[in-house]
Amino acid sequence: MNDWRIFRAPTPDEKEGVKPHAGLARLPAAPPWRRTGSTDHPAKPARPSFDDFIAERIKGEPIRVKDDPKDKDNVVRAINAALYLRRPLLVTGKPGVGKSSLAYAVAYQLQMGPVLKWPITSRATVKSGLYEYDAVGRLQDVDKKDLGSYFRLGPLGTALYPTTWPRVLLIDEIDKGDVDLTGDLLNLFEDGYFEIPELTRLDAPSTRVRTADADGRVEIAHGRVGCRAFPFVVLTSNEERDFPPAFLRRCIRHYLQPPDDEQLAAIVAAHLGEQRAAGIRPHIDAFLRRRSQHDLAADQLLSLIYLAAFHADGAEPGEPMAETVLRPLTEG
Repeated sequence: MNDWRIFRAPTPDEKEGVKPHAGLARLPAAPPWRRTGSTDHPAKPARPSFDDFIAERIKGEPIRVKDDPKDKDNVVRAINAALYLRRPLLVTGKPGVGKSSLAYAVAYQLQMGPVLKWPITSRATVKSGLYEYDAVGRLQDVDKKDLGSYFRLGPLGTALYPTTWPRVLLIDEIDKGDVDLTGDLLNLFEDGYFEIPELTRLDAPSTRVRTADADGRVEIAHGRVGCRAFPFVVLTSNEERDFPPAFLRRCIRHYLQPPDDEQLAAIVAAHLGEQRAAGIRPHIDAFLRRRSQHDLAADQLLSLIYLAAFHADGAEPGEPMAETVLRPLTEG
């Protein structure tokens, strides 16, 4: 059987990580129950600017994931299952283990354009994620502009706009949202379709609106938006509350374990270079000892090793710099 994986883990020879590739072109058609039927003319996919590309590379390329076929918590398997089934990937785990970084790793490796990020707060609603309408600005504007000038698609709405290439949408910390938020997302995750009532009432043949992308603009026909290719959605959760079964059954779920010593060494080498990573074993050992008793994040280890090059008291893991940087996340 051919290798079914679209998203890959790096091989031992790929010390710098998996480079961007066209593997997404091998993705088969969606299952019959996950096809949208959208007939809208698809827009060209958004392409990252140079700054966007560097940001995607910094956040995505250094991620180190394992692909052990015997591991039931294999994140590579979960990512590919979500890609094939066009289902959202719900990633839970402790703060700082790299949940949101997975979205950037997929976007970078599979060349899916800038990640659309929707950070969730207690005030977040599905409508705010889909679009914004400046009705007050339109009323007060003396020099009336085109109607579309007062609309902007949010990250969720932009992700659902029909393109020839699926986008990556990061819905960060979904457990911080209102209890009704997950229920309101169900139909969107099923249908990949929404309407903008302010535009459908007018039945305008075409309205040009802004998107969540920098300088992005698209045409919306009759106020209706339906995706052509389901976006790859990553939802992160810090396990602060439970979700209803109806929501969970629509997701591929994965619990992301904290990186082990081998992954930590690879992450440090990817971020700071092989030379800086040569003498980090004492720092990793000290980090793992502390993490066994307290919640710590991998970026705290990166910070310690980075500072150790500039501060004499950071040369050894038991010295003051380590005490300053490796503070427990749950400490008051």
